[in-house]
Amino acid sequence: MPGLSIQQQISLLYKQQSRRILATLIRLLGDFELAEEAMQEAFSAALKQWPAEGIPEKPRAWLISAGRFKAIDRLRKLKRQAAWADEFIEHTGDSFSLSTQDIDDDQLRLIFTCCHPALPEDARVALTLREVCGLTTEQVASAFLLKPTAIAQRIVRAKRKIREAGIPYEVPEKKQLPQRLNTVLQVIYLVFNEGYCASSGDNLVNSALMDEAIHLTRQLSHLLNTTEINGLLALMLFQSSRRAARTNEQGKLLRLDQQDRSLWNNQQIKEADRLLQDILPKPDMGPYTIQAAIAGLHADAPHYKDTNWREILAFYDLLIRIQNTPVVALNRAVALSMAFGPEEGLKAIKQLNHSGVLDNYHLLHASQADLHRQLKQFNQAAACYRRAIELSEQSAERHYLQQQLDKLNKP
Repeated sequence: MPGLSIQQQISLLYKQQSRRILATLIRLLGDFELAEEAMQEAFSAALKQWPAEGIPEKPRAWLISAGRFKAIDRLRKLKRQAAWADEFIEHTGDSFSLSTQDIDDDQLRLIFTCCHPALPEDARVALTLREVCGLTTEQVASAFLLKPTAIAQRIVRAKRKIREAGIPYEVPEKKQLPQRLNTVLQVIYLVFNEGYCASSGDNLVNSALMDEAIHLTRQLSHLLNTTEINGLLALMLFQSSRRAARTNEQGKLLRLDQQDRSLWNNQQIKEADRLLQDILPKPDMGPYTIQAAIAGLHADAPHYKDTNWREILAFYDLLIRIQNTPVVALNRAVALSMAFGPEEGLKAIKQLNHSGVLDNYHLLHASQADLHRQLKQFNQAAACYRRAIELSEQSAERHYLQQQLDKLNKP
């Protein structure tokens, strides 16, 4: 990485590789907290040693080895060692070997561990997002539309269950994979979404999270080649292809109709199209494949005005039959408005909003605001924009929504 200081290279390594390093340390140490502390100590050691000694040939393996030995030293220094600590030290010894493939596989091992059927489903997703993918408790809570304290409790209980039940750190046999696959795919897609549109902070896009989700899905496709795995990969590639065009030079959000499509990544679009062509006719296609078809219609339209909204709406009608969630219903309502006018979209959103499930979801109010604006119902639009701004924790989104609100107030 020419031009970067050693400290900057270590920082970049932490950003790009820390979750993979942590996954390996959790497997080696068998304990989440111990592995987290060991990883932090390993990076601290790197900051002290590498400026003088140089960056090792295999920095990731060095950090894993250093973290492991830091953990062993910590256990040896305990005045009162538990029996499991003695067994751990005896079992691990003072030497071990680690291949690049071992490290890459460890993330999948840990994901499948966190998604074990013995854990409640909501705890599986929360734990994996927090520990495997590095999302903060607040980010995980945003994905669930819940409070951080509730998510933190789920994560603590799940860790305890893994430790007490002795759930193994392994990728299950192929015959056991299907029962865990849906949760694994859900986790990976939530990670991608956090990268595609960060729930908080100053930056709309977190490319590292998006790339990590795509990497994990590719690994899964090598392990188990199913329609939905390839559908998820196609969906993420279509969405990832737009990342360079989603903000302007100042980091401000650009809507789909404002984006420069020449900046879209054609290589990713072509790969996604090939995947979709292979899987779309299959009878076992699920929600990710259908969403990929929707994303493909956006990606393949030469201009925004050429978007086939009626076909997109047809796919949403199919999607809602198998995944009737409030967010899917909201997206369908937006597609309905594009196909048949803002009045129809508003009717659908009002019906959806009777349940109150999305009261604190900023995109519901942003969608309502835009439809009211199109109908020149400016007072209603302004109220919805203000509510969306109040609920959004993302700087780029808030700035965009404020811009729209300001335009309403101009003569």
